[in-house]
Amino acid sequence: MRNDLYSLPTDGAAFKQFCGGNLGGEHETCVKFAQLPGTESAYVLTDSKPEGAGREVRFTAAELDAFVVGYAGERGLRL
Repeated sequence: MRNDLYSLPTDGAAFKQFCGGNLGGEHETCVKFAQLPGTESAYVLTDSKPEGAGREVRFTAAELDAFVVGYAGERGLRL
């Protein structure tokens, strides 16, 4: 995998979204994510709110897994 995840295109990425809160509409408060096309372990996350349009963060699977486990633990959530 390339070191610079931000150089990878998102064309054809199959985004999924998890929504909650819905402060401004049915799908306004969602975290959208997709595997970066052509990779096995790189992901892109975006925000569905209008203020977040065009902004994204990218992570390797290991980075994202570490975040999810840490976040769940901090929040007292079970996986």
